Parts: sequence; C-alpha cells; structure tokens
Amino acid sequence: MNKSLFAGVAIAALTAGGAMADGHLPFAPGEGAFSWDAYNAWAENAPDLSGQTVTVSGPWLTPEDDVFRSALAYFADATGAEVIYNGSDSFEQQIVIDAEAGSPPNIAVFPQPGLAADMASKGLLHPLPADMSDWVRDNYAAGQSWVDLGTYPDQSGADQMYGFFYNVNVKSLVWYSPENFEDAGYDLPETMEELKALTEQVVADGDVPWCIGLGSGAATGWPATDWVEDMMLRTVSPETYDKWTTNEIAFDDPQVIAAIEEFGWFARDDAKVSGGAGAVASTDFRDSPNGLFASPPGCYMHRQASFVPAFFPEDTEFGVDVDFFYFPSFAEKDLGNPVLGGGTLMAITDPSDATNALMGYFQQPLAHEVMMAQTGFLTPHKGANVDAYKDDTLRGLGEILLGATTFRFDGSDLMPGGVGAGTFWTGMVDYTGGKSAADVAAEIQSSWDALK
Repeated sequence: MNKSLFAGVAIAALTAGGAMADGHLPFAPGEGAFSWDAYNAWAENAPDLSGQTVTVSGPWLTPEDDVFRSALAYFADATGAEVIYNGSDSFEQQIVIDAEAGSPPNIAVFPQPGLAADMASKGLLHPLPADMSDWVRDNYAAGQSWVDLGTYPDQSGADQMYGFFYNVNVKSLVWYSPENFEDAGYDLPETMEELKALTEQVVADGDVPWCIGLGSGAATGWPATDWVEDMMLRTVSPETYDKWTTNEIAFDDPQVIAAIEEFGWFARDDAKVSGGAGAVASTDFRDSPNGLFASPPGCYMHRQASFVPAFFPEDTEFGVDVDFFYFPSFAEKDLGNPVLGGGTLMAITDPSDATNALMGYFQQPLAHEVMMAQTGFLTPHKGANVDAYKDDTLRGLGEILLGATTFRFDGSDLMPGGVGAGTFWTGMVDYTGGKSAADVAAEIQSSWDALK
C-alpha cells in the first residue's frame, strides 16, 4: 500500500468543484486574488503556438482532472496551443508501456519520484529546461529540497533535473479541538519541547493527551512509520534521513533507534495515549481521531496527515470543532522546520518547444492559484497568493508548506517494498507491543539485507 494514495482522500474531503471542462477560463482575468499582472506580463511574451498540441497524462481523475484542465486553459488562451490531459487509474503501468513503445505523452504527471527516477535511468525521460533548477531553488519554499527530489541519474549516471513538483500534501500535522484547548487553558506548542511539556501537562490534569491508531488491515502499522519519519527529520540532518531511506546508514543505526524511541515516548506510555499503549496497534487509524470529538474529550491531540478530515464526523466545522498545528521541531536541535509529505511531479517524456513553454507556464503563480482556488491543491510556490486558497484549512496547510526549511518524502515509500511496506510496518506493531526499538530495528535491517 502506498500511503501517498491517501492524499486523494484529502482532496475529496476538501473539494468543492467549479472547474469548467470545456476549456473556458473559470476566473475572469483581472478579478479575484490572482497574480494577473505576472500572468499578463508572461502572456505578452509567450510564443504563438497556434496549431501545436501538448499532451499530458497523469493519475488525476474526476473532479481533479477538470480543475487541472481549467488551469491549462490560461496557457492555451495566451499561446493558442491545445493542451490535452488524459487521466488514468493505471497511469503508472501505462506510462511505462507507452514510453517503451515510443508513444508517450509530452508530459507525464508522476504520483511520486520512484518511478520517474527509474524511467530517467533508462533514458525514458528528458531533462527539464536548463533554468528550471535555479528557478525552483529560488521560488519554492525549501527550494533545494524540491530540486533534490526532482534530480535523478540519467542513463550514464549523471544527475539531471527531471521532475517539477506541482501539487503537494503535508503530513507533519497535529489535529486538535480549539474548544477543548480553550476550556483547558492550553496554548499551541511551537517547539517539540513545548509539545512534550503539554503532553505531560494533560496527563497531570488527569486527561489523555493523544489518540494514536495503527490499524489498517493488511497495512497495519503504517501510521507509526510516519511518526518515525517525522522524528528522524527532527533529530538528524536531511542528509542522514536520505541515507536512511537508501540504507546507506543501517536501519539499526543508533540515530534511527533514537527516532523510534522518540515515537515511543508518546505511544508506549499508557497515560499518554487513549486506551493505553496496548490499544495503539489494534485501533483502526480511521477511528483513532474520534476522541477529539468526544465529550468529555477522549484525547486532545492526533498526529496525522492532511487527508484525515475524510474520517471526521460529517458535521465537523474547521476552525471551530477541529484545527491543526505544525508538528514542531526541537528548538535545541537547530534543524529548522522540516515538513514530511508527498506530491506529484511533472516530467517531460516527449520534448517539444510547446512542451517547454508549458513547463514555463507552470512557473507562473496563476498556474497554481487557479488550482488552489478550486480543490485541495497545495503548493510551495512562494509567489502564489495564499488568499487564493479556497478555504482557511487549505490556506493553513499552505502556510505550513511555505514555512518549511526542508521537505522530504515519506521515507517508507522510498524504501524497497519488502521493507517500507513490510517489515517497517510490522516492526512498528511489535515495538508498540513492547519489543525494544533496538531489536525491532535489527530485524528490519536483516530483512533489508535479505533483499540485496
């Protein structure tokens, strides 16, 4: 199971359609919280591409596909080009077939970097325009992270930038009830030290601070891997995190064991978690936030990604019944504000002048704002107007993304399937059940060694 697939649930939970499928512009030029001046300046110098076509394939289906087409409409309006988007629920299989057959689309939209990197190594992708890496570095929050995440070895082993990220999801979040916090007199923590102190304060007040559930059928255990990944980013350098995901440092390295134990500080203490530590592994992750909405509260906090509102009660009102804050970093570690998440990236599979022009359009704030205004689209583009987000929830998520100093993908999704979607999951279940972090980490490393 690919955890990034849950991002689609987030979009569904936060979407209120509005795109126009017939290619008309959904927002009148000059109106609304959009960067029209920048777009107009770009459009004045845009090439005449009348009669040319750019094809795009990706995983977005209804209603996201029509929202994306509505963003493409402004490119078509400025250049005269026709842009055709085709979405598929088997995109990852189809793009390989099409590329190997010599009939790929001009641009492919990948749900995560693994397949893109693999295709780049086989010569099935083409590097982005030469100025793209500098542009991303300068214009995206945590820009170097996005350059790194889109850079892969080509057929000869030389690094090239192939991936431009467009649409991101955020996992480093803590959900809470503003009313419960107000009633108890709790302030939002701004550092991990303050979060731990708040956890202890809730316990001292006779209540339960956390709801945590790892249950997910055959995928039971995965929510704990997100906790560990977030703790890795808050206790070691981004470079060490990267080496962990590729096994350049062993899974049973002391730094990894320490991150697992940081998760255990919250999850293995009966007083800190709803139902006690023994209930963590057996509680379904979809049910685990329920304590936030109980009266009296069953818990005060729940760490989960931006998709979790899909499992809140239907009448939940954001900002009143529930809200979120950034899962904070340690002040004493001086590692900035890392954000864990995922996202889709665009890569060129069949180059043309019109294709390069479209990639240039995606640098425009408007190309992001049109998406922001209609669906659960998040962007690290520092030039995009946050007022364009369609609601306060998305705006808050977007601001967390803009505050990031480092962004990293879900580590388990970057590991071999037998580890990231296998022994890492089961190991976390064993850990919450009482096995030591060192023993669990050693077993996971042994499973990785067996795959080599």
